[in-house]
Amino acid sequence: MTATDLPATPSLIPTPPGRDYTDPGVFAREQRLIFERTWFCAVRCADLAAPGDFRTVQVGRESVLLTRTRAGEVRAFLNVCRHRGARLCTEEAGSVKRSLRCPYHAWTYDLDGRLVAAPNLADMADVRREDRGLITVHVREWLGYAWVCLADEPPSFADTVQAAVTERLGDAAAVDRYGVERLALGRRITYDVAANWKLIVENFMECYHCGTIHPELTEVLPEFAEGYAAQYYVGHGAEFGAGVDGFTVDGGAGFGRLEGVGTDQDRRYYAVTVPPQVFVNLVPDHVIVHRMFPLAPDRTRVECDWLYSPAVVESGADLSRSVELFDRVNRQDFDACERCQPAMDSRAYRDGGVLVPVEHHIGAFHAWVARLLAEPETETGPGPGAGAPGGR
Repeated sequence: MTATDLPATPSLIPTPPGRDYTDPGVFAREQRLIFERTWFCAVRCADLAAPGDFRTVQVGRESVLLTRTRAGEVRAFLNVCRHRGARLCTEEAGSVKRSLRCPYHAWTYDLDGRLVAAPNLADMADVRREDRGLITVHVREWLGYAWVCLADEPPSFADTVQAAVTERLGDAAAVDRYGVERLALGRRITYDVAANWKLIVENFMECYHCGTIHPELTEVLPEFAEGYAAQYYVGHGAEFGAGVDGFTVDGGAGFGRLEGVGTDQDRRYYAVTVPPQVFVNLVPDHVIVHRMFPLAPDRTRVECDWLYSPAVVESGADLSRSVELFDRVNRQDFDACERCQPAMDSRAYRDGGVLVPVEHHIGAFHAWVARLLAEPETETGPGPGAGAPGGR
């Protein structure tokens, strides 16, 4: 008997079929219609601290180059020389003094993307430099990160990215109280996960598994052992357990509450999924931000930042107990996703699986993905509508 032969039940709703997590054609369509049309959280702005600093990131099929200009602005471009298509910057990060020089034929661009020099350019009087600059990409700064969108006409940032956060927290100002853009990077860990990006999103959105694989997390947040994720209820933050003093691996005290975080947010954990590739985790004394970079149907790079008050980081305080808690959670989650990935090709999962009631909200994410993949197949076009709810 296959899944499609089974009787329908209100308690169980179907997931997408297994091929949606393994098929290169599906992944290619997701690159075009999701990652190249929605807002994508690319880099932390502080990683572009000085003029001339640059970062390259993979967004869908494109390498995107982000720079800090002499005027202090963050700019984004396709990382492609306009001469013969060579990759302009081959390193993931670096710094230049004033210009970006193609290593192939030495076409040179300033930090604003303008073509400023090329061998024999003076002999080509009919060539207008302003017509040969780098292809720009839309960029927006929020929460201390630079978000990019490859669409010709990007979707409203307020109606997608910011709406996803507001929908989860129930208050547009709730995330502002953490002052994320003013926090300092305490630790960054990059994970190479052998699993489809959607499996990682689905895992983060639910806590049905928490009582099984997250013993440290459920010690700190006992209600997670019951299977309900914090985001299952709009505005709800999971409360620390009795005797728990901080969001640390042993429940011991962390650091002082971030300035702006109110008593109603104290001793509580909030999490938000901003589709397609960001998780934001809020606790009283720090913020954890995950950014996913889908590389293949079965491979996703996840970059995780632990952010603290600048005074805490500058003091040299030991961050290990608070970092270790979510690092363990991450590794437990990614191990679970990697156990699921091979089964996506199994006959047993040909028609997909099911969501139990405490996971029903994941259906909104599946519907969001399906809606974007139903868009007309064109290289560029207007972005999709509002974001989907989410977050553990």
